[in-house]
Amino acid sequence: MKRLYLIIKNAFDKVFFRFWKKIVRRYANNSFSRIWVFAFDTIMVLLAFICSRLVFKSMGTASSQPLHVLGYAVILVTVYGISFLSFSTFKGMLRYSGFGDIRRILLSSVISLFLLCGFRMLLMARYHEGADIFFPQFAEIIHEVLMIFFVLVISRLTVRRLFNEYSVPKKTDGKKKALVFGAGSGGVLTYNLISNDKESEYEIVAFVDDNFRKAGSEIQGVPVMLPSKVMCDSYIRRHGIEVLIIAIPSLSVEVKNKLAEQALALNLRVKIIPHVYELIEGQMKSNQIKDIQIEDLLGRDPIVLENEDISREIHDKVVMVTGAAGSIGSEIARQVMNYEPSKLVVVDMGESPVYDIQFELNNTYAKNRDRLFFEVADVRDSDRMERLFDKYRPEVVFHAAAYKHVPLMEDSPYEAVRANVFGTKLMADLSIRYHVQKMVMISTDKAVNPTNVMGATKRIAEIYVQSRRSETQFVTTRFGNVLGSNGSVVPLFKKQLENGGPLTVTDKRITRYFMTIPEACNLVLQAAAIANGGEIFVFDMGKPVKIYDLAAKMIRLSGRNDVKIKEIGLRPGEKLYEELLASKEDTLPTVHGKIFRAKVRPQDPDTVVAAFDALHKALLSQDEFAIVSQMKALVPEFVSNNSRFSVLDNAPQDSAQNETIKE
Repeated sequence: MKRLYLIIKNAFDKVFFRFWKKIVRRYANNSFSRIWVFAFDTIMVLLAFICSRLVFKSMGTASSQPLHVLGYAVILVTVYGISFLSFSTFKGMLRYSGFGDIRRILLSSVISLFLLCGFRMLLMARYHEGADIFFPQFAEIIHEVLMIFFVLVISRLTVRRLFNEYSVPKKTDGKKKALVFGAGSGGVLTYNLISNDKESEYEIVAFVDDNFRKAGSEIQGVPVMLPSKVMCDSYIRRHGIEVLIIAIPSLSVEVKNKLAEQALALNLRVKIIPHVYELIEGQMKSNQIKDIQIEDLLGRDPIVLENEDISREIHDKVVMVTGAAGSIGSEIARQVMNYEPSKLVVVDMGESPVYDIQFELNNTYAKNRDRLFFEVADVRDSDRMERLFDKYRPEVVFHAAAYKHVPLMEDSPYEAVRANVFGTKLMADLSIRYHVQKMVMISTDKAVNPTNVMGATKRIAEIYVQSRRSETQFVTTRFGNVLGSNGSVVPLFKKQLENGGPLTVTDKRITRYFMTIPEACNLVLQAAAIANGGEIFVFDMGKPVKIYDLAAKMIRLSGRNDVKIKEIGLRPGEKLYEELLASKEDTLPTVHGKIFRAKVRPQDPDTVVAAFDALHKALLSQDEFAIVSQMKALVPEFVSNNSRFSVLDNAPQDSAQNETIKE
């Protein structure tokens, strides 16, 4: 049957549509004037009227007198002409007819029905039984109006289809055969976009859906099949499938990973359509169907925020964000603006990055430009920062300014301590002096059992803010690597892929926790909202990811199977795996399921001040070994790994924690 259908379709296409192809292509770049559309509609009304007359004539109920038929036809066309003018049905371009056009036709048909029935009632009142001579009965009028409505709609959809089908010659060669996962609205939209785009490189072979009720059905002639029937080597080879398009962007990450793994095992390229908010008529294009990114497979399900709590902390308050031109700081600034602070003070030492975030925020929040303030300043400069605190009087401070690159800071402990330790100390002291309500410090999982200078500086900064006793509430948030941040491994791998490889990993066993930038900043705001002061909050980072496996998956997703992975050895201070809590610490749950409060040992303020004085003296000497020695005194669990500073430890050069890896 299918073969017979194709034979008939091809024959019909050659004989009947050859003429239409010429006409459509001739006028493909032009549009008919409104007069011609009005005339087209009028002709369709007459055509429907003739068909209706023939039906009722065959039943012996219609008038056979030509003058009566002609007179009624004039009245019918006049009534419809008035309704067409009233509802502007002729303004829509036929080739782009849609639901709006159908709605206007429906309204005009309803009005026409009432007018025609009204005419008949007037004639019946005037001529009684003689009304049937001039006007058909009510049943016939309703039949005619329905037929006219369907003829107008079908004719428009036919014209639209003809233009879509023949306005541009289709590419028949070189198309990649594809499967669409999802037989819902997203899948249908994807199919329509691809089938209507003559430049599309895909040909949809089947829809894949795990809904048993949909299996076995068809969508516009394309079968809907269960994954078990399609995602197998025999089906893929038999139909020459090259691509899997995921048409449900809201799928959970777990399902996306499973699909991607299945597809990659079958040597398929994996594509994904934009998120649901982009699936608006006319907004999504077929060229927006992109390769699935590693971020799509490492992210997690959306976080449910307690917006009222966050709004209470930020709305109509003066908020300062340091390091606000960086990847984390800039996202915090964006999200803070959504809660309408009275002022947002953006502080960063980089001139060009500040210019970039200024341009973005001023355009994104154009209506609230008067609430945005941008300052180029260094958090290590006490005079400059004090002027800013005195000028703006911030009520909430998010301190994200810090050095974070482990190998660089291992080579530059002086700069690491100056920025990460004493920059944070200055911000904390100013927060107390200027009565800031809450200061939120952005820390890292590298502060737990640190093996490098950078991680140790963040732990020392945590210790200082924990030890402060004042009206200001100090909060620390600690999380792991963020996808897409400056210096993250994912952008590095992408650059290496673009250059043809190899992808470099320091050790095949190394693992890391990952979180998206928006998710991390969401949790920072949420933690700030639920904090009472003195807490260190740790986030649910999910499962650790092996960097080697991450590199391998990125290679497979890119289709560049010729790219190799190269081990280059651990960098100075680098861990094989990160921890979120020190061994003597535990966590307590909070009101938010993804945020936990760390139980940490209390800090004596006087002892901390004395230790900081000693560290400051070492800093003034600029003796790197003296600086790191004082750091180790402050943080006893700081044991250097693969570093020149290992000589300061009693432990061997390779930290014992790296001997056992959590697989």
